[in-house]
Amino acid sequence: MSRPRATTGPAGARAERRAARRAHADYTGGVYGSMLAASVVIGAGSLGAFPRAELVLLLLLTGVVFWGAHVHAQLFGARLAQRAPDRRVALDVCRDEWPIVKATVPPAAAVAVSPLLGLDVRGALWLALRVAVAGQVGWSVAAAHRAGASPRLMAATASVNLVLGLLIISFKIVLKH
Repeated sequence: MSRPRATTGPAGARAERRAARRAHADYTGGVYGSMLAASVVIGAGSLGAFPRAELVLLLLLTGVVFWGAHVHAQLFGARLAQRAPDRRVALDVCRDEWPIVKATVPPAAAVAVSPLLGLDVRGALWLALRVAVAGQVGWSVAAAHRAGASPRLMAATASVNLVLGLLIISFKIVLKH
């Protein structure tokens, strides 16, 4: 039986903080970012001369803007009322909210590779939308699993997020662009 190594000094403290963050990982930003990406795709009806490049940029930049908004809200909303944020707190909040941006990458990548799959721009939009919804479901199941949820609860969160994703897809069908 192996014994855990004792960690000392600044490197040990950093390793312990990283382990604690992983143990308490919050996937809310990933679910939110996936929903955001799906919403961006349904709203992207009138793209210009370079529609794929514009959609990739729109997805990624929207993720970054919303990440910044969430960081700002965390630092200057709830946390400022408790105490002034220091550099470490600011970096922790930036890291905690980063899944919002990470969740926009797969749909953006789907758009980027869509020509290799022989898809036109409309096909690329549908592919990105499917990838975003799959990400939304995946992030929610990962969160439930990480929290130790039962298989029944993991299925429930997957179902709820799938219904929300299908609702977003229905908006795309109704908007017809």
